[in-house]
Amino acid sequence: MTETGFSENKLTNLSDLGTILIAPHQFPAVEREQQLADEFGMDVIVSPDAESFHAAIPDAALVLVTPYARVEATDFEAMKRCVAVIRYGIGYDNIDVEAARKAGIPVSIVPGAASEEVGSHAFTMGLSLSRRIPAGQASIARGAWAGTIGLDTPRFSELDVAVIGMGRIGRRVAEWYSAIGTNVRAYDPFINFDTVPAAPLDELLEESDIVSLHLPLTAETRHFISADVLKRMRKGSVIVNVSRGGLIDELALAEALHSGHIAGAGLDVFSREPLPADNVLRDAPNIIMTPHVSWRSNRALETLQEGVVLRCRQALTGQPLSDLVT
Repeated sequence: MTETGFSENKLTNLSDLGTILIAPHQFPAVEREQQLADEFGMDVIVSPDAESFHAAIPDAALVLVTPYARVEATDFEAMKRCVAVIRYGIGYDNIDVEAARKAGIPVSIVPGAASEEVGSHAFTMGLSLSRRIPAGQASIARGAWAGTIGLDTPRFSELDVAVIGMGRIGRRVAEWYSAIGTNVRAYDPFINFDTVPAAPLDELLEESDIVSLHLPLTAETRHFISADVLKRMRKGSVIVNVSRGGLIDELALAEALHSGHIAGAGLDVFSREPLPADNVLRDAPNIIMTPHVSWRSNRALETLQEGVVLRCRQALTGQPLSDLVT
């Protein structure tokens, strides 16, 4: 599907289209979205929670999705006016794409709005963990001192880095690691790259000091980092995930951190968000956790919202929709 299917005569009475529905979010404001709605004579509905979001779907012409709500098959069945579902960002694992396809409703994403931010978050997490900075901070916090902290970490010039996934973000991360003189290699079965050497997946997972994940979450990649993979990883290695929480078996990772086989983990994403109080990673040692904020900066949100509004305008005026998933 390449267009929304709107014809010119359908644009004469846009007030009949329905609302612009925004899923629960943490944005400071939705002024751009409101300006678009005013221009087309539509109302903006900002959902305070997932329940109200689902309830408002039947009257929505545009459904704008954040990480804080899912769009299920039943939601697509309930869509009576919807001309497009648009995701703030690139990940769409919280949207039932097959149901959207069956319903004939296009789904669009906004890639690239925060590639630099997410990449730098992953890069700095990896460097911090490789230098055992969280371990040092934790030692001081509990009244201890240096002990053996840092005696097992390689020099940067001897650091083996694996970048798994060479999309926009992975490429940046790989180039930055290369720029500081590490031995960085990468794997991606779908993308050709020549900025860093390629290597087989198993070799990278088993022979690297830093494993940086930059993958989508699919049925095939769920628990990509499993208990078996963690056991095969190099002792003292660290893992970074700023992509999707479901890529890692969190229980297995917690056990590997407690045992010391994995020396550290940097996580911006989790299998459930916000992170439950009883999540096993909360008391795991040598871990950096951030609350899904790797994409944030003083410019990223503006770029993201501009991208969503652009796609809304495309949908409302019958133009081809950018970055279609379906």
